[in-house]
Amino acid sequence: MNAVAATAGIGVSPGFMKSTGHGLFNFFAGLAILFALWWIGIFLVTLDPSMASFASFGPAPAFRAVGTLWHEGLIQTAIWTSGSRLGIGLLIAIGIGVPLGIFMGRNRTFGELSNTPFQLMRMISPLSWEPIAVIVFAGWDQAIIFLIAIGSIWSVAFSTAAGLAKVDPNWFKVARNLGASHWHILTQIIVPAITFDVLTGIRLALGVAWIVLVPAEFFGVTSGLGYTIEDARESLAYDHLMAMILVIGAIGYVLDGIILRLIKRYSWHRGG
Repeated sequence: MNAVAATAGIGVSPGFMKSTGHGLFNFFAGLAILFALWWIGIFLVTLDPSMASFASFGPAPAFRAVGTLWHEGLIQTAIWTSGSRLGIGLLIAIGIGVPLGIFMGRNRTFGELSNTPFQLMRMISPLSWEPIAVIVFAGWDQAIIFLIAIGSIWSVAFSTAAGLAKVDPNWFKVARNLGASHWHILTQIIVPAITFDVLTGIRLALGVAWIVLVPAEFFGVTSGLGYTIEDARESLAYDHLMAMILVIGAIGYVLDGIILRLIKRYSWHRGG
């Protein structure tokens, strides 16, 4: 039995295997190019003897430091702490943003009145709220969660409203004529129709939240990914600093990939 027949025999098409192989090649080739450019950059900088200390910023020291930090449990602790703050902040943003977006999309008057002030709020840097959040909230954890939520909510709300605006109004008329309740309209029409846009909004919100989280943890806390980077900077452990940057990038990439898979799996648009 040749390779093609064997592949077909286990229910996997040659096209799928080829596509998967191509994707893996691009993945690893892209990483290889990135790390090569990183190494070359550090190599060129350290050719100057006065810049020799920058060798600690290179990829080899960073990867060694990842192993050290993992063995010491610092990476796991930082991920757990930051992940808790990120998760709570995003849940708040989703819990408020989705209903708000549905109301914006279903109520034309409210949508028109709220567009300008909400767009204004969206354009304010979330970190601009930090001095106020520190005063209002009792602890830094609550302040960081607030910053994540206030930065993420607008992407969710506007994406939800945009998705609802694309729904044919005749769907609601037909549903009402057939005796559908408000609950059935919500669960059987609105939610399936806006899933793609809601998940897209959550993906955008995650990107904002991930950017806000790290600098928000630079001050006032004693744990988390941002704190670990700041601690490495103050102790001049630049290999640890670069290691944590690698960890942050890897985690963000994985989280974004998970949401992207959800978009393809649960939205009506996945066939497109």
